[in-house]
Amino acid sequence: MMPVWIVDDDRSIRWVFEKALEREGIACSAFSSAQDALEALHDQAPEVLVSDIRMPGPSGLELLQTVKSQHPSVPVIVMTAYSDLESAVAAFQGGAYEYLPKPFDVDQAVDLVRRALDETRRAQEALEPVEQAPEILGQAQAMQEVFRAIGRLAQSSATVLITGESGTGKELVARALHRHSARAAQPFVAINTAAMPKDLLESELFGHERGAFTGAQAQRRGRFEQAEGGTLFLDEIGDMPPELQTRLLRVLSDGTFYRVGGHQQLRANVRVIAATHQNLEARVKEGAFREDLFHRLNVIRVRLPSLNERREDIPLLARHFLARSAKQLGVEPKRLSEETLAHIARLDFPGNVRQLESLCHWLTVMAPGQVIEPGDLPVEFREAAPPLPADWVAALELDVERRFARGETGLMDALGRQFERALISKALERTGGRRIEAANLLGMGRNTITRKIQDLGIDAESGE
Repeated sequence: MMPVWIVDDDRSIRWVFEKALEREGIACSAFSSAQDALEALHDQAPEVLVSDIRMPGPSGLELLQTVKSQHPSVPVIVMTAYSDLESAVAAFQGGAYEYLPKPFDVDQAVDLVRRALDETRRAQEALEPVEQAPEILGQAQAMQEVFRAIGRLAQSSATVLITGESGTGKELVARALHRHSARAAQPFVAINTAAMPKDLLESELFGHERGAFTGAQAQRRGRFEQAEGGTLFLDEIGDMPPELQTRLLRVLSDGTFYRVGGHQQLRANVRVIAATHQNLEARVKEGAFREDLFHRLNVIRVRLPSLNERREDIPLLARHFLARSAKQLGVEPKRLSEETLAHIARLDFPGNVRQLESLCHWLTVMAPGQVIEPGDLPVEFREAAPPLPADWVAALELDVERRFARGETGLMDALGRQFERALISKALERTGGRRIEAANLLGMGRNTITRKIQDLGIDAESGE
């Protein structure tokens, strides 16, 4: 059955709607009477229903009542040539999503259908069991630290800020934090604040009352209400407009908010997890991000490493993505030759894990054989990967050049911590965890190495 149903006894209206929706790539089914739609409802429900009110036989309002009683989440748009107050009131009292008076502008009508369709699908995604989310894979030390952070935060409701480059899997971490929390049985709702137009973002987050602005002909619940009792994931928080930063700060401060155009104070029982690929400290200094909001969000920070920081995970991830793509496409999984694995493990992946996943999906479709050789890679991946220099200083210089080319900042702290962690970990490994001997090997004092072990989160035995 098609996702959108059009019900109208006027053949020309049905034709216009069908052609307009077809042009937009939206499949629909058309019915000439409410009775036909009611019979079809026995087998399957639409995602969006558009119905005339006055028709021979059962009316559109009767159809509305039946649909809302059997499938309350289905948005119903009612339309009529008789634009009177009584019809409008009856439609909204019956739970109509929107009221469309005839004659209507076709583009506006299609836009209304698309918005209703998008809202239905977002609601369905929000209610999907988070157990279906992909597992986070990684054996690298940097990823083990992320796993430990998720474990420590399992029973906490504290606000978390996830940082990392685009494509590193920030939403996966947010879903894992939700899945292992006491809120796991409640909704996980995600919104990308950078992808949402500024004028719509406030309504998306906080909802709006009927009549709050032009086109707001029905009350709508925002993401905070949709996530009640669960987790709200705000992706790319660094791009949030300043005026909305103020409203978000209030919710985080006292747990209350108002719908757009509303006067009733609502309370939000929601855990907020935010994520960004930007340097929020720099955004604060630039005046583009509120400092008080930054401190509210930055209660606990989880940093996701780039794929270049966890190259040893590339073979593991590649095999996983190849197997998953094969399952999705219903084909036999393909395999990377040792030469190909070594080659891609030396490549830069500016798009991180997401880019590697896309490459594996392309190979599943396009590679000619079951064993993937370097020559089977897309042209942009075939170029010789830079060799790993034997000289660690040269290797460091090469890595720094790549990071600068990607626009990274704060390298002294990030690389300095990695350098110290590597030295101390190897010294402790050499001495069997004996800190005094490790400190002597490195030329530092006992108190210094103890403090650094704690600061860097190094697991070590406390033996002397």
